[in-house]
Amino acid sequence: MRVKNIIRVAAFAMVMAITLPARSNSLSMADSTLPNSTATTKELRAQQMIYRLEEIKAMDKSTLTKEQKKELRKEVKAIRKEAKRDEIKGIYLSIGAVIIIVLLLILIL
Repeated sequence: MRVKNIIRVAAFAMVMAITLPARSNSLSMADSTLPNSTATTKELRAQQMIYRLEEIKAMDKSTLTKEQKKELRKEVKAIRKEAKRDEIKGIYLSIGAVIIIVLLLILIL
C-alpha cells in the first residue's frame, strides 16, 4: 500500500512539473506581444544614474559646505542602492519542480 501511494504522488508530481511550466510559458508568450517599454525605461534610468554619478565625481567638493557634501553622499548611496535593487536576478522554480524536490528529499532521507 505504501509503494502504491508513493507511485501516485510521484506521478502527480511529474504531471504538475510538466503542465504548470508549459501553461506559464504560454501566458508569458501572450504578454510578449505588448511593447517592452520597461526594459527601455530601465536602461534609460541606468544611463541617467551613471551620468549623475560621473557628474558628482567630477565636482570640486572642496568648495562645498558640510551639509552639501552630506546631501551628495546620501544621493550617491541612494543611486547605488537603486542600481543594486534593479540588478538582482532571482531563480524561479515552478510548483511542480518544488514538489519533485521535496519528494526526492523525503525519499532520500
